[in-house]
Amino acid sequence: QVQLVESGGGLVQPGGSLRLSCAASGSIFSIKLMTMGWYRQAPEKERELVATITSGGTTNYADSVKGRFTISRDNAKNTEYLQMNSLKPEDTAVYYCNGYIDGRHYWGQGTQVTVSS
Repeated sequence: QVQLVESGGGLVQPGGSLRLSCAASGSIFSIKLMTMGWYRQAPEKERELVATITSGGTTNYADSVKGRFTISRDNAKNTEYLQMNSLKPEDTAVYYCNGYIDGRHYWGQGTQVTVSS
């Protein structure tokens, strides 16, 4: 079993920055092999992929966040991060940490990010 806990959400003005963290615990061996990612869900919208990073460090981003967001991971700390810069009101959503391995998804509880003046 793997548990994921997000932190770092909050209220920020347009153009500002936030860094989200996701701490993983449980089966440490599995965590290091997981593809980790971030998804988000805005009110009345479906959950969408934001970014992923493989165990080897290969990254993938949604077009809407390319050039503004950066995903990273620290395998020694079993933690992944999402650095979000140049935030826009349309980035407002609940952000979920995700881990994927052997056909199974693990999810965090979500952290709210609100971009508003």
